[in-house]
Amino acid sequence: MTASRVSKKVISQVLFAGAFIAVSHSAVAQQPAYPAKPIRLIASQSPGGGIDTVARIVATRLGDAIGQNVMVDNRAGANGSLAGELTAKSPPDGYTMMIGAVGNLAVNGFFSKNMTYDPLKDLAPVTPAVTSGNILVVHPSVPAKSLKEFLALARSRPAELAYGSSGVGGSGHLATGLLQSMAKIKLLHVPYKGNGPAIVNLMSGEVQMAFASPASVAANIQAGRLRALAVGTGTRSKQFPQVPTIAEAGVAGYESKSWYGFVVAAKTPPAIIARLNKEIVQVINRPEVVELMLTQGEAWTSSPEAFAAFIKVEHDKWGRVIREQGITAN
Repeated sequence: MTASRVSKKVISQVLFAGAFIAVSHSAVAQQPAYPAKPIRLIASQSPGGGIDTVARIVATRLGDAIGQNVMVDNRAGANGSLAGELTAKSPPDGYTMMIGAVGNLAVNGFFSKNMTYDPLKDLAPVTPAVTSGNILVVHPSVPAKSLKEFLALARSRPAELAYGSSGVGGSGHLATGLLQSMAKIKLLHVPYKGNGPAIVNLMSGEVQMAFASPASVAANIQAGRLRALAVGTGTRSKQFPQVPTIAEAGVAGYESKSWYGFVVAAKTPPAIIARLNKEIVQVINRPEVVELMLTQGEAWTSSPEAFAAFIKVEHDKWGRVIREQGITAN
């Protein structure tokens, strides 16, 4: 090959590479910066519940931070599986996000063989938001002033005392199932579409007992509309230091808690997940938001990777409990 032909070939390659780079830069320039439109935030419980409260605390401030509206969309049902399915099947572009809990993020599959999504595979964690201990509360008509008395009453009336929960596989269902197994009692499960309706029906006396976040029932406990018997965490609640833990009250080794967190559809670009994580973590860790979160528990954030690892641990832990203790949907 002559020097002239070599020179022409090199020039041709350079021109082609330059054209390719120009087209690539043009394509990148045409892509709108994220976010370029409003974000839909699916709250997997009904209005008034803890998930809805946290969603609204974050949504307004996140919207201000990113310059786009963040619209809360309540989708209760099937203990959050409806919301989980909507999120998992949404376009993986960061414009649909969900705030969920242990049910639709870790354990619903153990109760339903008809789930159309796998939370460990079809959802991408962004960050947790809040964690809270569960508190066992009863209607004032229940003739038990302590956990010991309640357990004795339950043993004398197997499957007669009813407890409400946010749904099959929800935090309250699992907490009560663990208590039944460890304390050797049998209660009647009444699932609702969210924790809010469960507490309303507990106060009306339609069910006798429930596990709930301390913040969601604090006013009703103080007003005497509900009676607190014990908390499910390993240490006493800062909000109710006078209430013993379930372990202290006689069920050694018992511990359960609830938590909420943000996720998007799997295959959402890592850069978008990182942006959401950064913005939401900054919002949640603002002093005034930390204070507001005390109405639901303790503010809690992490990296997407750490949250994913936590969800896997919860999935495995409660899966063992469900199988070993025979906790079922009915």
